[in-house]
Amino acid sequence: MAEITAALVKELRETSGAGMMDCKKALTESGGDLEAAVDWLRKKGLAAAAKKAGRVAAEGLVGVAAEGTTGAVVEINSETDFVARNENFQEFVRNVAQIALEQGGDLDKIQAAPYPGSGNSVADKLTAMIGTIGENMALRRAAGITVSEGVVCSYIHNQTAPGLGKIGVLIGLASAGDKAKLEALGRQLAMHVAAAQPQAVDRDGVDASALDRERDVLSDQARASGKPEEIIAKMVEGRLRKFYEEVVLLEQVFVIDGETKVNKVLENAAKDVGAPVTIAGFVRFQLGEGVEREEQDFAAEVAATLGG
Repeated sequence: MAEITAALVKELRETSGAGMMDCKKALTESGGDLEAAVDWLRKKGLAAAAKKAGRVAAEGLVGVAAEGTTGAVVEINSETDFVARNENFQEFVRNVAQIALEQGGDLDKIQAAPYPGSGNSVADKLTAMIGTIGENMALRRAAGITVSEGVVCSYIHNQTAPGLGKIGVLIGLASAGDKAKLEALGRQLAMHVAAAQPQAVDRDGVDASALDRERDVLSDQARASGKPEEIIAKMVEGRLRKFYEEVVLLEQVFVIDGETKVNKVLENAAKDVGAPVTIAGFVRFQLGEGVEREEQDFAAEVAATLGG
């Protein structure tokens, strides 16, 4: 069993919003497993969180590039936000996003690809920049989307410079319809993905383990009502519909108008663009999501730097 440390209790409090003693008990009951502790709290009605969100800790930039039927997104991390405002770093991220576009978002191919004007690979150029800027940096991840017919659109939220920012989204629309109208629709849908954070395009795309976990939590919550199992089963299915509405893109309410579901938006768009429209896929990168950063005492750090 993992040691129940104050840091672990603090992390669970931040994740769940539950009280300190409840968090300590949840961790004890779950053997120190953080995710199991969140589930324990939810089953007891002590936590409102529907899912555990990755803590955004790393600095740097997300970069996107899209042209016609293909697009790519990359995340390049640095130690501080100061580097993200460095023009040389921004140029590097922008160029790597373009290389990712050419390499289909394949991380290994991107790292091995020649970096423009340097005579080096992307990986070697990054190593050289680490020496020049004086901070550790990493090309953390990359992804690409391609459609055979239609458009791939991109969107950057909290834009630092053109094509660069804190949240980057790609979305692919498969359609034979009017390209300009598809581009306009794609940008709105990409903005929706940035805001609504869907997990999958449709129900079939929802991660099976996440669905099983949700069903388990909902079942335990329903059994607490003391109702018969056949009633509990109906209660769980009803609550799962709500879960799907939260995590499935096609079933979410479109953030642009706040009332129409995304699947209906696509249905309406087909009449406007002149052909059926389907979402081939999407990618959403949020800077630093899921990366833990060591918390530091800033005053102590300054004192140490000054030799105090």
